[in-house]
Amino acid sequence: MALVQLPGLNNLIEDISEEKKLPAQVVETALREALLKGYERYRRTLYLGINENPFEEEYFSNFDIGLDLDEEGYRVLASKIIVEEVESEDHQIALSEVMQVAEDAQAGDTVVLDVTPEKEEFGRMAAATTKQVLAQKLRDQQRRMIQEEFADLEDPVLTARVMRFERQSVIMAVSSGLGRPEVEAELPRRDQLPNDNYRANATFKVFLKEVSEVPRRGPQLFVSRANAGLVVYLFENEVPEIQEGSVRIVAVSREANPPSRSVGPRTKVAVDSIEREVDPVGACIGARGSRIQQVVNELRGEKIDVIRWSSDPIQYICNSLSPARVEVVRLVDPEGQHAHVLVPPDQLSLAIGREGQNVRLAARLTGWKIDIKNSQEYDQTAEDSIVAELISQREEEEALQREAEERLAAEQAARAEEDARLRELYPLPEDEDEDEDEDETETEVEDENEEENESEQEIIENEDRAR
Repeated sequence: MALVQLPGLNNLIEDISEEKKLPAQVVETALREALLKGYERYRRTLYLGINENPFEEEYFSNFDIGLDLDEEGYRVLASKIIVEEVESEDHQIALSEVMQVAEDAQAGDTVVLDVTPEKEEFGRMAAATTKQVLAQKLRDQQRRMIQEEFADLEDPVLTARVMRFERQSVIMAVSSGLGRPEVEAELPRRDQLPNDNYRANATFKVFLKEVSEVPRRGPQLFVSRANAGLVVYLFENEVPEIQEGSVRIVAVSREANPPSRSVGPRTKVAVDSIEREVDPVGACIGARGSRIQQVVNELRGEKIDVIRWSSDPIQYICNSLSPARVEVVRLVDPEGQHAHVLVPPDQLSLAIGREGQNVRLAARLTGWKIDIKNSQEYDQTAEDSIVAELISQREEEEALQREAEERLAAEQAARAEEDARLRELYPLPEDEDEDEDEDETETEVEDENEEENESEQEIIENEDRAR
């Protein structure tokens, strides 16, 4: 068949490559796949209204498209196996037919034939399919490149620009680096900050939360303003001691979207110093609060508490409840990480925080369950009795959990033993093959041993004759 002309093919590939920010080779591949889908549609339409579709899912797997960029056109090529008797004309070709061209052809060889239909026969439906598939393939390639570009990004914080709004999400433009094209990322409602003003073209620092595969949409970027990683990044940028390694951020507890509107966003950051002479809290706050103020400004006024980390849980819990003043910390259940914190009556509301926010963040930061108690009304005997009941209940639950795990392990072991017994009685084909291999190996070893013994015997006999 003659080459199907596509005038301006090279210019088309260059224009798409520039517009979609894709390599020309990727565009060529997408075009070949689209043309092949169009050919499939053309072949299927030939059977419409005649009989049932004879084409299976993998029927056209041996077909391909050959692009000719020099002559600006394409051909449809089919790989066919040479056989004596043809059963499928799309997959096979008769040996007698091939021998008319190549006398040395043999059955079982593969030949590639040009099966390009005439341009007039290709049909409007097939052309429309080609156009649709090409657009879809280009989108898929773009998303795949986005996934590869952002999946292993070293710096997870990006500068994003507001583009538009979809339902409750903000669609933003982000770039992975200097000179790289911008791509779209979604900022869901749960990852937005209540104090942010998301107007068109406004810029924000965002945390690259994930690059995930969305059904029917392909790889998609999801960014966040509420992720604790954004706070860590901002402190690392503002505090030279963190960059140098003399100060480290140990833990972060953040509530960027409080359950109530009457409570503002708040974050607690636990820091520690590698060098004794460096004050980690002072380094993060800066002279007259200059460093922490930069972080607060980027987070639109979010309240941030920087506290000093301690390996002593009592001291760590005291620090975490800042700015409240703590009198006593009782570790009533160290194994279950449960503590009672006694504070003066005038510090009670401050320690708990509005709607429990302060103690909630402190508990997340330390990993301890914290109960705030009025020091003047605290009845240690009664509290110890309540805690003893809780400990007993926890131990019972742990014992039940252990019993369930042991029972499951015993059942799995019994099942494995029964499977092994059944395989001995009724060996599977692969087991028989393994046994045959083992027998062959043992036979080979025995033969080698016999050969070695015969060689040793010959050497001994020769030595005796020599004597």
